[in-house]
Amino acid sequence: MSRMTNDALAVYSDYVCPFCYLGKAAMEQYREQADDPPEVEWQFYDLRGYKRDDSGEIHDEVDDGKDDDYFAQVEENVERLKDRYDVEMTLDYSLDVDSWDAQQAALYVRQSYDEETFLEFHEAIFEALWQDGRDIGDADVLVEIAEGVGLDGAEIRDATEDETLEAELRERFEEAQKRGVSGIPTFAYEGHAARGAIPPEQFERLVEGA
Repeated sequence: MSRMTNDALAVYSDYVCPFCYLGKAAMEQYREQADDPPEVEWQFYDLRGYKRDDSGEIHDEVDDGKDDDYFAQVEENVERLKDRYDVEMTLDYSLDVDSWDAQQAALYVRQSYDEETFLEFHEAIFEALWQDGRDIGDADVLVEIAEGVGLDGAEIRDATEDETLEAELRERFEEAQKRGVSGIPTFAYEGHAARGAIPPEQFERLVEGA
């Protein structure tokens, strides 16, 4: 069941993934300098789905091997890529934020409005977390973000509680895994894929070498 445009650059990401935010910045740099950049089609992915039970609750006690040394390495890599891609962002905030409702709200906006409106809301969610350090897992925050881009806040609150949207979002996460996406960000184009916050020149190889 494919929802992707054949000639689009598919981007699998989660708002709480710092490397997704950095990879987005590198992708935008590539697209700005490319003569004929592909359209981008954002795909939802649950970064911590392996810790989530059937009720949707995340269990942080699940042992995933990510100890203090792992997170120290993550912070070091984020700092390095921040400098490389000239990105300002807050750090160490995503660990306590559950992005499910944000992604469910974004799915609603994608289905109910035009692509431009979706992208504006999508960008605003990223910025709220990584620029302003706001908890995008809080419905009140999502309402404020929505109203800030001209959307009806009550619609967004209702969307986060919609069981049909929840089921579809879960289906999209499962579909991504069936496509072989096992980590994010993943960038896929015409049968080729690259994972991680790749630099602009690697986007060029991914797209033009496809």
